[in-house]
Amino acid sequence: MNIALYGASDTGLIIASRLCQEHNVTLVDELEAPPEKFSNLDISFISGSGADIAVLEEIAKEKADVFIACSVVDESNIIACHTAKKIIDIETICFVKKGDLYNSLITLAKSRFRTQYEIDTVIWPERLLTQEIFRIVSVPAAIDVKYFAGGEAKMFEYKIREDSVICNSRIKDCSFPQNVLIVGITRDHKLFIPDGSTRIQQDDKVVFIGTSSGLDALAARFFQNINKIKTAAIIGGGSVGFMLAQKLEEAGIRVKIIDHNQKRCEYLANNLKRSMVFNGDGTDLELLESESIGECDVAVCVTDNDEKNLLCSLLIKQLSSKRIITRVSNNHNIRLFEHVGIDVIVSPQESALKDLHNRLYSEEIDTLALLHEGQGELLKMKIGKTHEKTRVMDLKLPADIIIALIKRGRSIVIPHGESVIRPNDDLIFFTTIKDVDPIKKLFLP
Repeated sequence: MNIALYGASDTGLIIASRLCQEHNVTLVDELEAPPEKFSNLDISFISGSGADIAVLEEIAKEKADVFIACSVVDESNIIACHTAKKIIDIETICFVKKGDLYNSLITLAKSRFRTQYEIDTVIWPERLLTQEIFRIVSVPAAIDVKYFAGGEAKMFEYKIREDSVICNSRIKDCSFPQNVLIVGITRDHKLFIPDGSTRIQQDDKVVFIGTSSGLDALAARFFQNINKIKTAAIIGGGSVGFMLAQKLEEAGIRVKIIDHNQKRCEYLANNLKRSMVFNGDGTDLELLESESIGECDVAVCVTDNDEKNLLCSLLIKQLSSKRIITRVSNNHNIRLFEHVGIDVIVSPQESALKDLHNRLYSEEIDTLALLHEGQGELLKMKIGKTHEKTRVMDLKLPADIIIALIKRGRSIVIPHGESVIRPNDDLIFFTTIKDVDPIKKLFLP
């Protein structure tokens, strides 16, 4: 696929890094040359504005299939996408940072005033990040949570602690609940697909997929020492902090939120129903102690400054051993945060990449989730009507692909070797490869 990417921003760098491995990427920016941070990527470069007709005509010559606007200026992204739709027959994806612009664009897309020149997809990473944090908070002890098949199936990821009953056990000896499957383990920053002889070690990040009832039983049996979340502290009252507080209130969780800006605190106090709002600095240890932030069941640090989020997290960690979720805007800081012991690290860019991937795969395959900086993917594919019934054990899948789930009508099946793949089944795969061609060859005509 040929992709035009407008904006040499940090988001643009992450997108280009992931996509250039599978697609032809052309970077567009007003700079005379691409920044040094793009120098190691196999991409083309066009100097100019994404809304410049001459630039768009050059993109048209390259037969681009998708135009992605992710510059640092929302308005430039919107104008570029609208102009591209008028000049080229192309799919447009627009990144925005402002909630009001996102809401306006989404409302327009659904209204009777929509035209052929409207933007195809609008991505607001902070909205996606909020949804991800809320899912994680909702499942005590989990460091990542995803829902599939209308909530009938789930993915839970747990970091194995030293006192865990499954630490140092082989997978085949663990007696996990029925309809639960381990699909991946991250160890020393590398993600792999285990087998029954794999021994689970301390600090492993283990990915489970199963039915809702199966994973609930898993949590109760192996992670029952974690109580339900009743109280939460949020450091940072920006868009993510505000939207998260609203969701937590709706879930009946008591919220304390701290922000350094007095006017923003007034807005939060006027628009949140039950949350306690404090005007202060999240790095003020005296404030954290006086308001008992360390006693909350979970603390979420979501300012727009990585260094401040890290400092806030470390201070709260001194006050409590309970769970801390921390936002990282610069993905290069993820491993640093992990190294100093931050429990859960979330990134708005990573949250947005899943939506982006869904637009770039073929119609037959959707990306449901990306794990650990894109090392692993959950993919969904519908089996054709003409496909012959086949047992899983007879498929001879590569070692880096595993069928995690079969959805058949209203039924959810966690497969084993004797399970049969049938026409019209929806399959969810977990894979650590970048190319989906092996999956296509097995199941598509």
